Amino acid sequence: MGFKVAVVGATGNVGREMLDILAERRFPVDEVVALASSRSIGTEVSFGDKTLKCKALDNYDFSGVDICLMSAGGTVSKEWSPRIGAQGCVVIDNSSAWRYDSDVPLIVPEVNADAISGFSKRNIIANPNCSTAQLVVALKPLHDKAKILRVVVSTYQSVSGAGKEAMDELFAQTRAIFVSDPVESKKFPKRMAFNVIPHIDVFMEDGSTKEEWKMMVEVKKILDPKIKLSATCVRVPVFIGHSEAVNIEFENPISADEARDILREAPGCLVIDKREAGGYITPHEAAGEDATYISRIREDPTVENGLILWVVADNLRKGAALNAVQIAETLINRKLIAPKQKAA
Repeated sequence: MGFKVAVVGATGNVGREMLDILAERRFPVDEVVALASSRSIGTEVSFGDKTLKCKALDNYDFSGVDICLMSAGGTVSKEWSPRIGAQGCVVIDNSSAWRYDSDVPLIVPEVNADAISGFSKRNIIANPNCSTAQLVVALKPLHDKAKILRVVVSTYQSVSGAGKEAMDELFAQTRAIFVSDPVESKKFPKRMAFNVIPHIDVFMEDGSTKEEWKMMVEVKKILDPKIKLSATCVRVPVFIGHSEAVNIEFENPISADEARDILREAPGCLVIDKREAGGYITPHEAAGEDATYISRIREDPTVENGLILWVVADNLRKGAALNAVQIAETLINRKLIAPKQKAA
């Protein structure tokens, strides 16, 4: 007996990716339901070799659904996730709505799978921010070895992290520049094509953006509250794939060679680190892949026990859809949920 899974926000970038990954990984489903806003009723989306027609979230009954993959934004999740959870369906939410709630586990399965058991308080599990997810996958095995004290990270985040409209805007601006048409900026505060923008999400009182604040708070919740982290988050004209330059200070000594060996064996990590032209990963190559790629591993001579890494992942997959499906797989593998139909 398989599970009944609902995907909310099925017409968006991440929702479509969730459907693809459920099919790719042969998730044990008997039925998949695609849900979206009322204006998307009837819109067709793909699930493996099947085509699903979107139904409206507003009047859907979740009492027979086992798992809801929620990717419809924070406002929708705040309203609907508690309602869905109250019907006995476990919500795995991709927005920031529940990440900082002490009763909601914030999970990256390779890093803190044991914390997943706390989901029963609200029947909600949070997916971290895309830039956080790939970072903690790389940090966890190194933290276990030498204990991280401080992290300074600069991100190079693709436009897909801001949604389909952002991807369309980059495409339109790039085309406009080539044909000498006027360049319009709607989704971004400045021109995105052939530019970089050091501004993701809203500004906060201390001068940080909320994206930078999210990384700090989420790393503490997922990995270790004692870790100090400073981030500068930058949007770059790349369609898919987030990159990060990461400086790490440890309590105990760790060499670049040790780190390389540890990361090669770590779950979810793939090391590509040849000290030659092209011997590293770029977001173009990581797009469509599941791994968190790590390159440019070297010692940082400016601190006593320091390393520098280059970390790249597909933000729509490990940063969002794949991580959500892995959370669902963890629930099943640990026998924390069973199909309702079977239970009945």
